Amino acid sequence: MNARLATGAAAVLLIALLTACGPGGSGSDGQGTSPSPSATSTTDATAEPSPSPSPTPTTAPITLPTDCRAILSGDVLAQLDGVPLNDAAFGPSGVGDDETLTCIWADPAADTTRLVTTISLMNRGPALDMLNSLVADEGFTCFTPDDGTRCEKTWQNTEYPVIDGRTLFWRDDVLIDSQYSNLAPEGYTSSIIAHLFD
Repeated sequence: MNARLATGAAAVLLIALLTACGPGGSGSDGQGTSPSPSATSTTDATAEPSPSPSPTPTTAPITLPTDCRAILSGDVLAQLDGVPLNDAAFGPSGVGDDETLTCIWADPAADTTRLVTTISLMNRGPALDMLNSLVADEGFTCFTPDDGTRCEKTWQNTEYPVIDGRTLFWRDDVLIDSQYSNLAPEGYTSSIIAHLFD
């Protein structure tokens, strides 16, 4: 019962965190309240016209990357040195028809060592549903670094003595989703985030 309550609390916390990340939560108070209507009367001809409100700035859409190496820092690339990228043995990779970038770092000769990342567009609603499901159903942990939401989990591989895991990061309608087995370069996701958003 305690585990169920903890999972429910984690899901509620994730909803609150994602709600705070949206356009409504970008103000200083994070409540997203709209301004009250002007109190000036339209029948008073002597009153000076009130200034028109300036448009609320919106975040420019992020252009999805097209190069798996260009999104990584030199340090991360050095950790991946010698690991083949997008080998045809693993199927489609690179830029897809929907502009999603798929990067597959893996050697076809290796039994389990691999790192697969997809960078795609995902609206807030579906992202919220997916991340909440990972927390509630699969025990992921989520937090809010770099103005986005990051969820992650690691586990023991069932066949080999290695660690598997998955890390997701969502911000501004962009989802970075990495699944890995025995290959988790330090700073990998942070390097992609810096390339896309900084």
